[in-house]
Amino acid sequence: MFVYLGIALFAGFLLANQNPINAELRKNVNSPFWASTISQIIGVVFLGTTSLLLTGNLFPSAEFVQSHPVWIWIGGLLGPVYVTSNVFLFPRLGAVQTVIFPILGQIVTGVIIDSFGWFYAVQIPLRMMRVLGVLITILGLLIAVVLPSLNDKAKQLEPSSNLLPWRLWAIISGSFMAIQQAINGHLGFLLQRPIQASFMSFFIGLIAIFIITLLTERRLITRVELRKIKKWNMLGGIWGAFFVLGSVLAVPKIGAGLSIMMALLGQIVGSMLVQQFGWWRSGTYPLRLTQVIGVGIMLTGIVCIKFL
Repeated sequence: MFVYLGIALFAGFLLANQNPINAELRKNVNSPFWASTISQIIGVVFLGTTSLLLTGNLFPSAEFVQSHPVWIWIGGLLGPVYVTSNVFLFPRLGAVQTVIFPILGQIVTGVIIDSFGWFYAVQIPLRMMRVLGVLITILGLLIAVVLPSLNDKAKQLEPSSNLLPWRLWAIISGSFMAIQQAINGHLGFLLQRPIQASFMSFFIGLIAIFIITLLTERRLITRVELRKIKKWNMLGGIWGAFFVLGSVLAVPKIGAGLSIMMALLGQIVGSMLVQQFGWWRSGTYPLRLTQVIGVGIMLTGIVCIKFL
């Protein structure tokens, strides 16, 4: 069990490192959509090559596809929806709310999935201690993410008379991420090949994000933009691939809710280290005491959920 907790934690840590890499990639290609598409292509190539080397297979058989419900393939579509949503949410809600509301959706949806065993996830009864653990984890999240940002002068929102619909959509988009992890976990269980399941999720996601990019940008990426891409910019897609693989491995063993919370903890710790040391050419921001306290409280909540 501790192995899968560690896998989910490390997957979240890698995802935190993906963000500044993709931000640099976005500058080089002058488009958040093309940056996401390129990152997805790299993840597909990495997972596809690994799947071929380890299993000798890339796509599941026609018999497998016909004998299972269509919804097991939806997981790959939900990731691009989440990524695209953030592009539109950020200028309207600001940095903090764009992080908090989707995470709230992820945590709540993950707990609901576990409680009812949706998508054939491990069913975990909703006990009082589990509810308390979720609340403590959310409190730690708010302390670690919101408090350090209260004095951030860059937190400026677009003038709007009604932000409620955007906040609700932020929560829903976060819910999609939780559903994606649960579906991908079940797909990995059915295939008995986590690498192949991760590849299929990324491949389906690539088709979706490529269509979204063409409809939004209405242009192809230029050779000049491609030449600006640095070799280390490709790591973003690989880290994203490892995050999906970690979810496929962890969800069937420890449940969607706990996998999500461990990944979120890994993301926060990873983001703190990225900012502290300025990894991947990101800005350097000193670690704050409130962030450390928030992470400690999140750990307390996770202990309540899993061990008490």
